[in-house]
Amino acid sequence: MTELAVREAYRDRLLELMLGDPRLICVDTDTGLFAGSDFQTASSRYIDLGIAEHTAMCVSAGLAASGYMPFVNTMAAFASTRAVEAVKINIALNQLPVRIMATHGGVSAGNLGPTHYALEDLAIMRALTSMTVVVPADANAAVSVVEQSVAMDGPLYVRMGRKPTPSLPGDPGPATIGRIQPLRHGAEVVIVCCGPHPVLSSLAAADELGAEGIQASVLNAHTLKPFDEATLLARAESARLVVAVEEHREFGGLGGAVAEILAEHLPRRLLRIALPDVFQPVSGSPDHILERHGLDPVGIAAKIRKALETNLSPRSSS
Repeated sequence: MTELAVREAYRDRLLELMLGDPRLICVDTDTGLFAGSDFQTASSRYIDLGIAEHTAMCVSAGLAASGYMPFVNTMAAFASTRAVEAVKINIALNQLPVRIMATHGGVSAGNLGPTHYALEDLAIMRALTSMTVVVPADANAAVSVVEQSVAMDGPLYVRMGRKPTPSLPGDPGPATIGRIQPLRHGAEVVIVCCGPHPVLSSLAAADELGAEGIQASVLNAHTLKPFDEATLLARAESARLVVAVEEHREFGGLGGAVAEILAEHLPRRLLRIALPDVFQPVSGSPDHILERHGLDPVGIAAKIRKALETNLSPRSSS
């Protein structure tokens, strides 16, 4: 499988689109992602404001209100906490077409420690009015999101990782904003996931369970808002267990969205597999941190087996 960083695939496609669309502006916060990039005739539309995330959101809102479409770049932890007031008041409430391109999502900046984890961002952004929230699972999806976003109204939050990750196996087709991408079919368990590591680990866990006779569907819910309720409900209707797997705290993110939909329309047992609601001062690689909390294929499969063997679905904490 080809490995390419989602953020780099986004960057390369944005540079190409900027050459043909004078509305597009790249607003940077000294991320280093665009270091050495050749903007060619679009060089005047690259603005690096330095480490000033709140200011970058305000500037982007002003540009959007003036007819431009800014892509503002920063780390997910800062976009969703340090700068969230500006995102809420200047961008979301005014429904402005700002594309917030957030890198280092989840624990992909794990080497920098828990201050740089972004484990609340999906819950925060999903709660903001008019905000579309997308988590591409691979480089191809990132390119598709950028292309689709140019024709979209309103604000957009895109969560990306840091290092290269494999492309999704097979030919899953395009990742269309607002629609779940089915990756695997199975009637007994429905695994709903988002982001490179959770999706790939869920697929591997489903294969492991399948070898034991436990048939599991895998749904790539790359768009958390607006959520594709119809596809989720159709797949969950005959399932014994629905599982949400995400690189996020167990509250308010993908698991929260799935729980809300099932509670309102189709009550089903739900297992949430996510990072626990505790502060752990751990630094390390994303693989190490995710494995520590059972978000690797072995851990996911084990939690699903346990849930199927018990009367009540257990909590997701490690």
